[in-house]
Amino acid sequence: MKNVFKRLIVDFIEKEIKGIMSRNYDIPLESKKIISLIGVRRSGKSSILFDIVKKLRHQIDRNNIIYINFEDDRLFPLELKDLDLLLEAYYELYPHKIDEKIYLFLDEVQVVKNWELYVRRIYDTLDIAIYITGSSAKLLFSEIATSLRGRNITYEIFPFSFKEYLMYKNIEINLHSTKSLSYIKNALENYLVDGGFAETIDEDKSISRKILSDYLELIVYKDIVDRYNIKNRSLLKHLTKYCFINVATLVSFTKLYNEFKSQGFKISKDTVFEYISHLEDAYAMFSMPIYRNSVKEEQRNPKKIYAVDSGFKKIYDFSIGKDMSKLYENLVFLKLRKRTKEVYYFKQKQEVDFYAKIDGVQTLVNVSYDIKNVETKKREIDGLIEAMIYFNLNTSYLVTKDEDDIVQIDGRKIYILPLYKYLLDDTLTE
Repeated sequence: MKNVFKRLIVDFIEKEIKGIMSRNYDIPLESKKIISLIGVRRSGKSSILFDIVKKLRHQIDRNNIIYINFEDDRLFPLELKDLDLLLEAYYELYPHKIDEKIYLFLDEVQVVKNWELYVRRIYDTLDIAIYITGSSAKLLFSEIATSLRGRNITYEIFPFSFKEYLMYKNIEINLHSTKSLSYIKNALENYLVDGGFAETIDEDKSISRKILSDYLELIVYKDIVDRYNIKNRSLLKHLTKYCFINVATLVSFTKLYNEFKSQGFKISKDTVFEYISHLEDAYAMFSMPIYRNSVKEEQRNPKKIYAVDSGFKKIYDFSIGKDMSKLYENLVFLKLRKRTKEVYYFKQKQEVDFYAKIDGVQTLVNVSYDIKNVETKKREIDGLIEAMIYFNLNTSYLVTKDEDDIVQIDGRKIYILPLYKYLLDDTLTE
């Protein structure tokens, strides 16, 4: 195993890093903390690591940087006791580096059981900067929260935002230019349906669907079936399909359990909750509760489900044109969720799609693809006004396809704006 580590270390040091687009994440090159990047598979975590390495190479000797991808088949099977061989291999190659600061990049580290014990020990005892990635939210809530508490800064990584998508496509973001705006609107139509995974962007529609299908299969089987030793694979497959067809939809997990049971699945209610939890753990989807002052009340109400990437919906759903409002809502959710975990829907007499707290600031957002109908527009505005009064807020947002306006009622402002404008302006979530 030590010789394998040596080969991987040297190969990466000799490798030139090209074609990496810098993402909109402010990740420090120098930190006294362990830096963790967590997110769904293929969301760009490795590319972000490579970008950091590329920048570091302009500042330090490239021989001081170690990168290991733990999903490399040459390392299989790797156990905790083998990890000590990594630095042994490095110092045998570069003995003069023993007194210098080393930068260690550990990609998909969750492959090694109890990896956090090793990381904590070397962090506490060596002059070493550590960057880790993983495809599991459990890294956040168990391994990191327990063994690395106080030593770690975590960044959640998502597929390309719309702004990053435009950067990737070399489309200028100038909302005052007619030409730029036409490119932006056209790009949004594609981004809505195809999503923001980099490898799908320039592909033909059918190839893009195949890539996304392979991604989802990898997530389901590698991060869920294998990791949790899932027995009822048929149920997991049906549940996954249900979730991605029904993005931005209220779901009662109890009703879902009854529905699957009526279809002949031999399951318990806990199994449905468990499988949904696994999909969330793998960052494939999110469930959003109603806003209530009591956690028990939140749990009693149905939750809304959203996909980490809108492209996952097209794997199963060939009639996406009928669901544009749901895709709009999914993108608004992702914009909010990237900023905060405190995202809810709100309901009194009327329902509001999103209530979120971002750095202590409250925001309300409704999403409606088409508000040309007078009753539709009134319903959306009435819901926002009711929520603004409840939360004592003076502003809120109504995201649509085309309309751009401001409605003022009793001193309160509702900004009606098109989706592309909402997605491209980071101040609009505050």
